[in-house]
Amino acid sequence: MRLGVAGGVAIVLAFVALVLGYSSLFTVYQTQQALVVRLGEPVEVVTQPGLHFKAPLIDSVIAIDKRILDLENPAQEVIASDQKRLVVDAFARYRIDQPLRFYQTVNTVQGANSQLSILLNASLRRVLGEATLTHVVRDERAQLMARVREQLDKEARVYGIQVVDVRIRRADLPDQNSQAVYQRMQTERQREAAEFRAQGSQRSQEIRSKADRDVTVLVAEATSKSEQIRGEGDAERNRIFAEAFNKDPDFFDFYRSMQAYEAGLKHNDTRMVLHPDSEFFRYFVDPSGKPHENAAPRSSAAGGTPPPAAQ
Repeated sequence: MRLGVAGGVAIVLAFVALVLGYSSLFTVYQTQQALVVRLGEPVEVVTQPGLHFKAPLIDSVIAIDKRILDLENPAQEVIASDQKRLVVDAFARYRIDQPLRFYQTVNTVQGANSQLSILLNASLRRVLGEATLTHVVRDERAQLMARVREQLDKEARVYGIQVVDVRIRRADLPDQNSQAVYQRMQTERQREAAEFRAQGSQRSQEIRSKADRDVTVLVAEATSKSEQIRGEGDAERNRIFAEAFNKDPDFFDFYRSMQAYEAGLKHNDTRMVLHPDSEFFRYFVDPSGKPHENAAPRSSAAGGTPPPAAQ
């Protein structure tokens, strides 16, 4: 009987010892850091991963993430230094580097996000309120984000938080202002396009006028030169004819008569009203071209115009 009672007690004690031994152990993972709390008061911070001990029943372990956490801040409206309104969409990245202070101030990640969102909004208003719209959107965006991160990190140290990065995802005008800006930009581009077209049209007219003037000058010069060359050619021809006439008047008279026959007696058009004894046909009567004794005076060709052979 006594053996049975002793055995039961031993089993109970062994079970209690097992429970106490199991409750005195806790595991810290690679992505975590632990805070040991005894009766509501923090007593130890564990940052090394592995198996650790704590006082059973009276100690509790609070796991705190040591990875980089995200803070998604809702878009807010900010007034720049040039009185332009901006809708800024920003986010932040942070880590918990002092678990004890984090637990004593904000306690949870949700509480940290809520407090950091307030601080981030305040930092954005301070920094962006000192910059112009152009600086925020284009020129100094990286420098402004660095300033926001520095200010937010300084204020977040109170909560045991280190701010790693702050980024402005989007900074744009409000919708009603955007439409007005877009319309103004469109009007400006249309004005520039119309100005460029006008300048191009003016330039084309200048080029076309210059080309027409150059063509007129070139044609006039070419005509003048051709007339000059033609005049020189006619003069040379007349000189040659004069020399030929002086050397052999009979041959020259014969040559000119042959030209007159060729011009007057064309194919399918040989009708002429002349006296049979006309001087125009003297080479038909006598190859030497001597006029007939009874030759009639020169007659006119059809229409009253003297024939070419009369020269």
